[in-house]
Order: sequence, then C-alpha cells, then structure tokens
Amino acid sequence: MKAAGALPVALTIAGSDSGGGAGIAADLKTFAAHGVFGTLAVTAVTAQDTGKVHAVLALPPDLVDQQIDAVLGDFDVVAAKTGMLATLAIVETLASRARSGRLPQLVVDPVMVASSGAALLEGDAAGAYRSLLPHALVATPNLAEAEVLLDRRLSTLAEMADAARALHDLGVAFAVVKGGHLAGDEATDVVFDGTSVTYLTSPMIRTANIHGTGCTLSAAIVAGLALGHPPLEAIAMAKEYVSRAIASSRSWRLGGGHGPLDHFPDQVATAPRMPE
Repeated sequence: MKAAGALPVALTIAGSDSGGGAGIAADLKTFAAHGVFGTLAVTAVTAQDTGKVHAVLALPPDLVDQQIDAVLGDFDVVAAKTGMLATLAIVETLASRARSGRLPQLVVDPVMVASSGAALLEGDAAGAYRSLLPHALVATPNLAEAEVLLDRRLSTLAEMADAARALHDLGVAFAVVKGGHLAGDEATDVVFDGTSVTYLTSPMIRTANIHGTGCTLSAAIVAGLALGHPPLEAIAMAKEYVSRAIASSRSWRLGGGHGPLDHFPDQVATAPRMPE
C-alpha cells in the first residue's frame, strides 16, 4: 500500500556526511524545515568532517536501485533529487530509471568535487551527468561544475547566462548556474527556463560556514516542488532559504574547517556561537 498522510514526500539519492553538514544529512534537515517528509537512498558512505573527505565507500548500483524501489513502492514521492552519486555506474543506473519516468520532478545537483577539492566522482563525470540532465526538471551546478559540464571558463554573469542556456540545450528544463564563488558583494544565481533568464541575487555573507550549501539549495528546491510550487518559484524560495540559513549560522563554531549551515533558521539556534 502507498503511505498516506498530510505530508508531501520527497526523496534524496545521495551520499552520507559523517560531519552532518552536507549530503543526505543536509537534505533531510532541509526537507524537515519545509514540512516535507524525507526519504532517502544512500549512494556512498563517507568519512568526512568540516575540513576534508577522508574516505569514501560507494555502494553497489543494484543496492542503490533497490533502495529507490523500496521508497517508490511504499510512498507517494512527489519530487526527488540527486547529490553525490559516487560512481559512473550509479549515474548510469539513475539515468536509466529517469528515462522511464520513475523519478518525479527530478532535481540534479551534479556533485563532482567536494569543497575541500576531493574528487567525488571518478572517471568521465561530465559525460555521465550529461546522460542524466535530459531527464531533470532542474539542475543546479556551481561555477566549477558548470565549467566541467560545458568545458568552458565562467567568470561573469553574462557567461553564466550563456552557460545556463547551454545546459538547457543539453535537456534540463530549468538550468540554475550558482554564482556564490564569484568575487563581489552579491551572490547571484542565474536561471534559464528555455525562454528567459532570471537573476536571483542576495547579499554576499562573509562566513566560513558554507559546508553543504549546494546540497541545501537543491533540497530546498525539491521541498518547494513537493509543496506544489512552480519550478521558478521553488528555485527563488530555495535561494532565499539558503541565504537565511547561512546568515543564521555565520557566527557558529562547529568544526575546524568550513562549518555547516543553520537548516532551521526560524527556530532558536542551540549551536555554540562566537562571543560578540
């Protein structure tokens, strides 16, 4: 029987983060913050902290597929996302499933390299993701990921807009090129929906606590879709949520590297803060 209840259901297909700031941990927190019930399929287990990825153990593609089958067979999943997929075989497995229409309102976060610089997908990562993008409703590469996918350098908003158009040409309906790594006082994400370019801008928040930002954005988009918002509206709402999550955690002191976001920025924070 399908699970019943008032909560919309979302699915994350991603890796673990033992530090709790990224991957499925960030995704499930983000779903919960939006009132969405989160389900998951684990692709890889990582030994990871705020400084680096120490080790990765990828799961067999069949086991990843069985996890997805278990969830879809029992829950009415409204929207899904991918994060760290770990191996080319897992990407290919998901592309095959997506081609058959069995991953509703799919958001692809093309995770290829950790913020620490560690490779999170060996081999022809760009080629593998290009096989998945035509089946995605939304894709959310950062600048580095977009550069790999398109084999070009990106350093301006105009180049980001061109990249979003090129990603749309690869098949994704809504291409989001994230500009948080551009220098300046504003963080601008560029969205192309096949017709027009939209610029989503927020003030740049100076903080070391940015671990899991990409996971959180894509999960927030999925949550918005699961709640029934149109894609562009869900993307804009997710951008605003991530900005609040970063702002709320900017004085936290958790770990010795890039700390996590506050996934519940509207609640009273309990994490230790730096002295005023």
